[in-house]
Amino acid sequence: MAFSQNGGGGGGRRRSHGLASLSEMNVTPFVDVVLVLLVIFMLTAHVMEFGIEVEVPKVRQVKDTAQELPVVTITRAGKLYLNDKEVNYNELTGQIQKRFGTGKGVYLRADKQTVFDPIAQVMSVLGEARIPVNVVTQPVDAADEKGR
Repeated sequence: MAFSQNGGGGGGRRRSHGLASLSEMNVTPFVDVVLVLLVIFMLTAHVMEFGIEVEVPKVRQVKDTAQELPVVTITRAGKLYLNDKEVNYNELTGQIQKRFGTGKGVYLRADKQTVFDPIAQVMSVLGEARIPVNVVTQPVDAADEKGR
């Protein structure tokens, strides 16, 4: 498509009113970038969840708290984590005091299928260090109540 300055030759003063505007924005690259970002988000969204899967036991009464405390997690296999990092039983209290200071309690999350021995060991170690322990549970749903 060719454009001329003076209207196309013949009359010199004649203006062409039929030309399209050249100020339109090409949105194709923008759509491509948005689709790539959408695909990246869809692939990484499940990774952004808490990485250690633990199904805590359900109880009738659950106390809501808004305190920011360290979380000690015991998996079904008996592995021990302090927030997201695996830790040894013997180093647990030292790591808590080093990373979070003293005087704070901890949340203890344990899978409901975990045998009681690792839970008791962690509670004993934390009790010796005089660190308060808050056990994480999940409320019982009304549907679960009717099924019993």
